[in-house]
Amino acid sequence: MAIRKAVILAGGRGTRLLPLTQATNKHLLPLYDKPIIWHVIDKLVAAGITRMMIVTSPEHVGDFARSVGSGEHWKPKKDDGGQIQITYGIQNKPSGIADGLYIAKDYVNGEPCLLYLGDNYIEDDMGPYVKSFESGATVFLKKVLDPKRFGVATVDSGGTVLAIEEKPTKPASDLAVVGVYLYDETVFDKMRGQKPSARGEYEITKVNQKYISEGTLHAVMLKKKWFDVGTFNS
Repeated sequence: MAIRKAVILAGGRGTRLLPLTQATNKHLLPLYDKPIIWHVIDKLVAAGITRMMIVTSPEHVGDFARSVGSGEHWKPKKDDGGQIQITYGIQNKPSGIADGLYIAKDYVNGEPCLLYLGDNYIEDDMGPYVKSFESGATVFLKKVLDPKRFGVATVDSGGTVLAIEEKPTKPASDLAVVGVYLYDETVFDKMRGQKPSARGEYEITKVNQKYISEGTLHAVMLKKKWFDVGTFNS
């Protein structure tokens, strides 16, 4: 079953980009000729996604609505008379990636979905993976020089993820987990009973570990450029 829906997480305080983020959300800052969020939507539309929910903080939802609207600035990849539809969810406080995804539970409505952390810029085409997705979950990985800064994956020869470790002091590999995930309809069941981590957040890593325990977390290696836009240097 091809994935039709995406959840874009665009909350957070953007403290590493102060003072720019005193005025607006970091995902609305310009990256060359467009707001960052526009690049994300461009990438999803090119992959064949037609339904998206942007999850953000209550103080910024109006800014997103003014910039992005309901999707009228984009046309579907297939010109079949359809349209791109964008809606909004509100995360009242930054309680983690899994919490942000859970806000979209009713919107996803039992379908598989793509989760995109909105401060990631990816050049690879995700379309083939969106179209061919069937079950389990998929994480996108990229070789990096400084794996200590990221979640790091260990993968077997068949592309199955064996482990993910968050910001390890001694990384087991140089494969960073990029902020894009494909999930089947069981993802919300895997969140049941999850408790906040030591930093008070509901971690997506715990969800991914449940897929790992089932042997159903698969990896895709990105070949082109990827970077996050969370810091001035990146």
